[in-house]
Amino acid sequence: MTLERNAVIAGLGIALPPVVHQDEIWEGYFQFQYAGPRRALAKRIFDNAGVRTRHAAVSPVLEDVADWSTERRMRRYQAEAMPLGKEAASRAITEAGLSADELGLFAVCSCTGYATPGLDILLARDLGMAADVQRLFVGHMGCYAALPGLGTAADFVMARGRPALLLCAELTSLHLQPPAVRADVQQIVSHALFSDAAAAVVLRPGDIGGYAVREVAAVTDSTTADHMTWEVTDHGFRMGLSPRVPDVLAVHVRGLVESLLARHGLTIGDVDGWAVHPGGPKILDVVGEQLGLDEAALAPSRAVLADYGNCSSPTVLLVLDALRRRVSPPRRVLMLAFGPGLTLYGTLLETSTVTA
Repeated sequence: MTLERNAVIAGLGIALPPVVHQDEIWEGYFQFQYAGPRRALAKRIFDNAGVRTRHAAVSPVLEDVADWSTERRMRRYQAEAMPLGKEAASRAITEAGLSADELGLFAVCSCTGYATPGLDILLARDLGMAADVQRLFVGHMGCYAALPGLGTAADFVMARGRPALLLCAELTSLHLQPPAVRADVQQIVSHALFSDAAAAVVLRPGDIGGYAVREVAAVTDSTTADHMTWEVTDHGFRMGLSPRVPDVLAVHVRGLVESLLARHGLTIGDVDGWAVHPGGPKILDVVGEQLGLDEAALAPSRAVLADYGNCSSPTVLLVLDALRRRVSPPRRVLMLAFGPGLTLYGTLLETSTVTA
């Protein structure tokens, strides 16, 4: 007889590079990159991005990487991501009450830098993981990568009965685009929103305190695959971000959420915590409208956007961290994230003592 196991989030750690203020980064750098009507347009985009502060391993006010080659950016990525990843992972492992050599799986999500040996190998070494730890690197999935990463880690925990660590680390600041393409509206939006962060979670088996991962679900509308792109160029990675993305989300998000919840005998009203990836203010508006959520439900996501910007894959974990730190944390959390494909991911979490 096989015993059913829970995969429970037992530790969560965050690490951030230095803070930059949206007004300061506009006044100190971006206002000089545009002329005439394009400058006025860029100013409106920066003002309406919903971002007050961000974090940047490489601030353009201090260091302009716009003309750097991709090779130079990748070398800098490795140098900056290693200490951030180590700090986030160490915090998660400590909070989970484990030592690194007890981990059975180490999964890393990142779409902003690549190297071999990469973060998975070097951090496993530096953190003191066992030689038989299994490793997984998830690249170029973008903003929703934390959720398939979480699902894979949870599956491992439930199948093997061993703890797993998931690390999401992104340094979007390294992908500032050169002047020849910077004036494109999609690039202006990207530069107004995106930020840097690392977030890690440890999942453990058993009936322990924390959020149990009940299910991870996805839907991909491949007819809109060109709406969100992340192209490797000679000068870093270039974001393509269609203004039609919110329209695609509007078509699919309610169906994804309702079908996921229905499989657990739940409805939208049974969810008391919403960790919605804040891709931008319009994304949150559309999700709220389609799911019938009030502003209180979206407040944690809007606060993360204001304080951290869009950090790609770590962002939804920042919202989860904000929810769990409330005086009265929610019992059930629905995590939602969106990205290239065009893909929507949903994850249902429940405190391990909750019964549906």
